[in-house]
Amino acid sequence: MGELILLRHGETQWSASGRHTGRTDIPLTPRGEAAAAALAPAMAGRHIAAAFTSPASRAVRTAGLAGLRDAKPDPDLQEWDYGGYEGRTTTQIEAERPGWYLWRDGVIPGDAAHPGETVAQVGARADAVLARVTPLLDQGDVAVVAHGHMLRVLTARWLGLEPDAGRLFRLDTGTFSLLGTEHDRPVLRLWNVPPGGRLTGDQAPEDQAAED
Repeated sequence: MGELILLRHGETQWSASGRHTGRTDIPLTPRGEAAAAALAPAMAGRHIAAAFTSPASRAVRTAGLAGLRDAKPDPDLQEWDYGGYEGRTTTQIEAERPGWYLWRDGVIPGDAAHPGETVAQVGARADAVLARVTPLLDQGDVAVVAHGHMLRVLTARWLGLEPDAGRLFRLDTGTFSLLGTEHDRPVLRLWNVPPGGRLTGDQAPEDQAAED
């Protein structure tokens, strides 16, 4: 059985400044493109039977630079719709809503393009993705290129946890992670590995600091 490879897209101007980026289509920075390209050697060393990407250009571009040029866009891999908090930083939100915590308090409705989602709705999309990709693991690895919060929720659901358990899995831009099994039970094999690290569950690379 293959393993599920998760790639978070490279840095954008909004991710670098801590702005919540849901459905707004923000391109990669030059640094983000370099990080995405640096993931290619790790991808080349795997037997990837299928690859999927969020439709957002930052994810599509990351997939291409990482060597996953045949990745199929999947709308269910879009980032959490932050509604009225789209484009805002946590500090800005807390100025109006002291103590706000996304995983507990959720978002407020926005405009027609950003109606907002609950964590349960994000979890339902993650379940739909897993239902489609899990059978493909019989053919080899499956790569998924998407966004920080979406991939954190997807990981929680892979492990059989509630969607809001995604809060436990910090995930930086331009990184890869690996979900697999042990004795036929879902496990976390690698997490938040920076470009240049080895994509293997047997030896993790040396820890490196990562930006939010």
